[in-house]
Amino acid sequence: MGVLASASPKFDRRGLSGPALRTFFRIAEEWKLSPEEQMTLLGVTARSTFFGWKKSQEVALPKDTLERISYILGIWKALQILLPNEASADAWVKKPNEAPLFNGRSALDRMLSGQVADLFVVRQYLDAQRGGLA
Repeated sequence: MGVLASASPKFDRRGLSGPALRTFFRIAEEWKLSPEEQMTLLGVTARSTFFGWKKSQEVALPKDTLERISYILGIWKALQILLPNEASADAWVKKPNEAPLFNGRSALDRMLSGQVADLFVVRQYLDAQRGGLA
């Protein structure tokens, strides 16, 4: 097993899941997302699973779901920095956007494709806006 095996930190999905879900549901409320939109962003198809997560965050989320929430949190944070007016920041995700990445659609439309990659792309776009690289 060598050095790499012992150097890898243990990934505590259960410990991260509750705070991640609470944060996600707070952002979803601020963005005024429907349950269906929330399910798509989380990558969950079973309504029973989704509502179970809403009721009790004492779960160990799949790594994919934690990754999705991480991107959403990054998107939310970038918007708070770029648009210090909270109402404007929260509304941005639903507004049509002429940037080539969105082609006149909203960032939320892009994120609702259901692909983790689209969450990554929106996050990357906002990070570039913050750094002046876009």
